[in-house]
Parts: sequence; C-alpha cells; structure tokens
Amino acid sequence: MVVEYRTVGIARQVVTDLPGPKSQELHERRKQSVSHGLTQGFPVYIDRAEGAILVDVDGNHLLDLGSGIAVTSIGHAVPALVEAVQAQVADFTHTCFMVTPYLEYVEVCEELAAVTPGDHAKTSALFNSGAEAVENAVKIARLATGRNAIVVVDHAYHGRTNLTMALTAKNMPYKDRFGPFAPEVYRVPTSYPYRDGLSGPDAAARAIALIESTVGAQNVAAIVIEPIQGEGGFIVPAEGFLPALAEWTKKNGALFVADEIQTGFTRTGRWFAVDHEGVVPDLVTTAKGLAGGMPLAAVTGRAEIMNAVHEGGLGGTYGGNPVAAAAALATIRTMRDQNLAERARHIESIALPRLRALLGDVGIVGDVRGRGAMLAVEFVVPGSDTPNPAATKAIVEYCTKRGVVIISCGTFGNCVRLLPPLIITDEQLNDGLSVFEDAIRSIR
Repeated sequence: MVVEYRTVGIARQVVTDLPGPKSQELHERRKQSVSHGLTQGFPVYIDRAEGAILVDVDGNHLLDLGSGIAVTSIGHAVPALVEAVQAQVADFTHTCFMVTPYLEYVEVCEELAAVTPGDHAKTSALFNSGAEAVENAVKIARLATGRNAIVVVDHAYHGRTNLTMALTAKNMPYKDRFGPFAPEVYRVPTSYPYRDGLSGPDAAARAIALIESTVGAQNVAAIVIEPIQGEGGFIVPAEGFLPALAEWTKKNGALFVADEIQTGFTRTGRWFAVDHEGVVPDLVTTAKGLAGGMPLAAVTGRAEIMNAVHEGGLGGTYGGNPVAAAAALATIRTMRDQNLAERARHIESIALPRLRALLGDVGIVGDVRGRGAMLAVEFVVPGSDTPNPAATKAIVEYCTKRGVVIISCGTFGNCVRLLPPLIITDEQLNDGLSVFEDAIRSIR
C-alpha cells in the first residue's frame, strides 16, 4: 500500500491572531451542538499535524508541548502508525474479541508482558480508556484478594466513571454534584516533597499508619497509585515512598496497582515510571501513550491474579479493537526502534536545567519537577507557597496565543505540565521553552 504523507513544516509559525477567524467560526458551531459540560479550552481548531507541529484551520503552525495529554508520544502522523492503521482498516475494523478473536489482540498482550516491570508470568485484558482500565483493575483486585477496601492518595486522578471519580481526589470539575460515589474507597496522604518536606520512607510510614488505623490491613484489596501524579500536579514522590508502599502490600496480602496511564511507555525516560525505583507492581494500568492516539487501554498483571477472574468477568464490545491494537503494535515498535526512553531523558537534560534556573529568580516559580519528558512548574504567590492559579492561567494563554500548546494541572490549578512528543527536535523544544520562559517572566 502506498501512503502519501503531508509535510507541515518543522517550525512554529503564527500567521493570524489566535484563535483565527476560521477557528472562531467553528467555535460558534461547537456552542450550538457540543455539550457545554466539555472543557472549552483555547478554541484553536486543528486541521492536520505531523511530528510535534499542529496546523490549525487558519494555517497557523503550533508547537505541541502537550501531546494530547501524553498520548501522541511518538509524534503525529508517524508513517509506521499510519500504515499499520490503514492496513488494518482495509482488513477488518471489528469482530469483538470475545466473539471471534484475532491475532493483533494477542500480540499486544504479548508486548505488554514483555515491557511491563517484572519477569514473572503475566496476562492482560484490553479496554478502551484509562478509566475503564482502572475500574477493571479494582474489580480484579477485589476478586483476587476477597477483600473490598481500595486505598488511594491525596491529589490522585484516576478517571471520570463513577468508581474512578471516587478514587480521584479533586472535586471541581471532576466530582462536583455527580455523587453518590462507589463505597469502600479510602484516601491517605501522599508524598509531596515541595509541600510536606518528608522523606519517602517517612511519608510512607504516615500513610501506612493511617491505613492500618482507619481501614485495617486485613481489609485492603489494593493500593492504587500513580507513580508520578498527573492531573494532581506532576508530583514526583520522594525516593523510597513507592517501594515502602509496595513492600507493605506484599507483607499484608494486598495488591500494588500502578496507574501508569500518563507515565507509561517511555514518557519518564524508562518504559514505566515505577522502573526508576525498581518497583514491580502486581497490576499495571495503561492507556494514553499505548496506541499513539487510538483508543486503547490495558490491565496487565501477575498471571495468577489476572486469571483468577471467572470466564466472562472481563471484557467489552470494543475492548482491544483491532485497529487500535494494530496502532499499539506500531507504537511500541517505534518506541523500541527509536529508543524513545533515551530521547525522553535527553529532553529532560535540556528542559530541566532551563526551568530550574527560574527558581529563586522569578518569584512566582515555587517548584520545578518531573522526569524525562513529563515536567512541571508549580506557580505560587511570591514570597509564599500559596498556589497561584491566576498566574498559571495567564501563562497558558500567553503561550497559546504565540503558538505553543501547553496544559495546566494541579489540585490547586497552579501547575503547568510539559508533555512534548518524544520526537520533538532540540530546536523545537528550545523554541517552546523560550516562549514559556517569556510567559513566566511576563507575570507581574
């Protein structure tokens, strides 16, 4: 099959005010037909993309430092991905794996067994979204352990379904007036070095003491945790926090579930964020970067745990869709062939020193943190650690108007996260960082 690729250029180029007239027209149409419950965001409508560049309907070339929230890690319109998807669409788009199965689903599960932490026997089940994966991980953990209690931490984000809203910490906009929520979910403090000043072992001891006193070790089915918190503010726990929690679950018959939906697939400079401390989870949930933009998610775990579920207990009509599975195979192959974990570490080596140079120099910069190509700046009121969401909003708007797409996050709405495609060039990255730095320094 011959595939034609469009070259959109490698440089940021703004040719109209943003949003441009065609984007504004589309936004008016959106208001009439799309639920206002969806975030409005910055109304720049995209027509095509390639690499790390988005081209809007007005012809502006935008530099993408968000990757669709860590989804397009291998870049946009990657030829290997395009070819794999087109070939699979030409073969068949759906049969439902539970009715008449197909090779691509099996191959994705084989790849997941190979790249996820640990050398134990593993099996997987495929789903459509990160929230669906987390919800199924909870089902599996409860069935496998015979227990009900699920422990999560402060600042957690795990999804928007009823159960995953219960697991998620932040009320607005995710939970407000959507209850009642699923029961038997318990929240304990996390490790937040910038704000609690605790060592990893001390933060873990604090959390464990609360679990044992308020939940009871014998009742815990699983601890579900993001190794680096995403929506909560890209919070990197102090060293030793995750290993201590994992060891506690092992000693007490509970499961350690790593929510690697945003951190997984080379984003942090390793295949998975838990790899940085050698933690081997019992279950791993993945989505986002798994399939390069196609909807696919997974739960991967110890075979004896995953296989404990009765036949028919897991599944879904679209889970492991063949087109999405083909995309995942191409995505994982690209990550491996191009050594994108190393590329993520290279991005960190460029970006982190530049961002850390702002500490102590710009009053609103409270903390700079992250790993690989998953970096964040937390903004505060100068002279304090009081969150500064107003500055964050102004910085995002400044960057977007100049053609640099960035995303805010944080429980207090006071962080900006940088999630560039891992194939971003050094020139593009430095250009984006310069605009971001200018935005930060523009705040008075």
